[in-house]
Parts: sequence; structure tokens; C-alpha cells
Amino acid sequence: MNVAHRVGYRSALIAFVAGAAYDVAQLLQIVGILKPPWDGVLIFGTSLVIAVPFTVAIVALHQVTPIDRQLWTQAALSMSVVYVTYVTLNYAVQLAVVIPRLTTPSAIAILDQTPHSLLWTIDGLGYIFLGAATLFAAPALSGSPSRTWVRRFFVANALVTPLISLVYFYPTFSIPLLLLGSPWSVTAPGSFLALALMFRKEAAAGNAPRDRRVSYEHGSR
Repeated sequence: MNVAHRVGYRSALIAFVAGAAYDVAQLLQIVGILKPPWDGVLIFGTSLVIAVPFTVAIVALHQVTPIDRQLWTQAALSMSVVYVTYVTLNYAVQLAVVIPRLTTPSAIAILDQTPHSLLWTIDGLGYIFLGAATLFAAPALSGSPSRTWVRRFFVANALVTPLISLVYFYPTFSIPLLLLGSPWSVTAPGSFLALALMFRKEAAAGNAPRDRRVSYEHGSR
């Protein structure tokens, strides 16, 4: 397993585990089992763990993509950098500033992620750019069955993004509206898992992209 496949596999797998944990925490919060402050700790914490590993996995995907398709992975990487910047800022503020000061809500009202607040909007933008990253990466994925599955999940996740936008930016927030974005709980972790499996299968098969091998050979002469 070369470095790009190894790092990509581990990063995508971490993102998948965190995404699955987020799904569980969100469900427990909706049904009322998970109460403050632990609902926020687990939801924001698992979301934070998704961000950097996903971005690193996209870097690895760029490295193992044939040169003639790297335009798409480069665009996906740019989108993922915006995503990780927005959500890391938000979740760090929620975990380090807002939740520890829940006893004085008036002092932190501007920082609290409530519907249509400043950081709610930043969080929504982060998920839009995550969807854009999967949309841009999709055209770079073709050939093997494992890459086809990643492309399908990436496209599905991109198609869910308008629903996520509606959840965040519709004038009135409600739990039924939140559930409208629930397909994300399948498409996002599914994307991370499919990407991890792709890295593992390609590493096991010794699949270096043909176009990239040719470029190295020409460059070494």
C-alpha cells in the first residue's frame, strides 16, 4: 500500500466512523434521549472529526487520479478546503466557547448555533461546499467498480445538498424540515466508506493510475 492509498484509506475510514457516530447522536437528540450539553458535545464533536480527515482523503484522491482528470479533483480539493475552514471554525467555537458557558446564554448569544444565527449560516455554507467537493470529484472517478461506487455516492451526496440548503436557509426552522435533509445521513457516510474501500482495493491490487505512471517515466528520462 503506497503512501497516498494508505493515508487516503485511513482518513476516509475515520471520516466514515465519525459520520456514523454523528448520525447516531443526531437521532438520539431528536428522540429526546440525548440532552444538553452532551447532545451538542457529541454532535459538534463528531462533525469536527469528519472535516480534516475528509479533506486529507480528497488530497489522497487527487494524488491517485490520472493527470487528465486532476482538474476535477483539484476543484474538489478547493471546495473541501472551504468546507473544512467553515465547519472547523464553527465547531471549535461551539465546543470551546458556547457549550462551556451555557449557564450565561446572554453573553454568548451571538456565537450560539441556533437557526438563522451567524454560525448557523457558516455551518450551512460548510455543508454546501462539502456537497460541491463531492460533485466536482465525481467526474474524476471511473473505470473500476470501486471507483464507480464512489462516484455514485458522491453524486448522491451532491444531489442532497439543495435539501441541506433548504434546511439551513428556509425562513422557518422545524424538526420536519430537519428530517428533510436526513438522506445526508446515508449519502455522506456512504461516500466516506466507499472512498475508503476504493483506496484499500486499489492498494491491494497495486493499481497506480496509468497516466500518472507514464508521466513519471517521461519525467525520469
